[in-house]
Amino acid sequence: MVMRMRKFLLVSVLMALMSGHEAMAGGTPAKVLIVYYSARGHTRAMAEAVARGANTVSGVSVQLLPVEKATNRDVLAADAIILGTPVYNANVAPPIQKFINHWPFRGAPLRNKIGAAFVTAGGISAGEELTQVNLLHSMLIFGMIIVGGPHWQAPFGASGVTEEEPFKSAKGEKLVQPHFLQKGEALGQRVAEIVRRFKRAGR
Repeated sequence: MVMRMRKFLLVSVLMALMSGHEAMAGGTPAKVLIVYYSARGHTRAMAEAVARGANTVSGVSVQLLPVEKATNRDVLAADAIILGTPVYNANVAPPIQKFINHWPFRGAPLRNKIGAAFVTAGGISAGEELTQVNLLHSMLIFGMIIVGGPHWQAPFGASGVTEEEPFKSAKGEKLVQPHFLQKGEALGQRVAEIVRRFKRAGR
């Protein structure tokens, strides 16, 4: 009788430990925040592609917001932040830069959050990589961990060309060519996979 009771207690403890481990591993989903500015719809199309990619990963919740609706509360609640901007004079669009400039800095509350970037530009070599790197530099100042695209053709994130042939869309077609949207999806998926791994590791 005593042996049976001991076995029962041992099994109960083991089951409790296992269920606790599973709760830690698969409990609260990792949060991916995607914030973008889009004056003509191109960057919004890329943002939606990034969100589609992130949503393919289980155990992750995705929040997609235009910059005018995003707040520091959203930033603090996120485990990963992906920023999107059109290229303005080889630089970040003012609304996105203003958003970054108001992020909380004291006490480093964004340290170890995952960061990534995507952009759209009118032409080839019109400042895409410069703008991506500027966004990533800002994230590094806040102590964030930077993630690029999944292959060497997209090391700084995702970008799309929208106004130069052969990439300019005809009237009635998609604003951004599928080739670039696929890069956005790949970036979103990679960020989601990495942040989920970090979340499960308790980092």
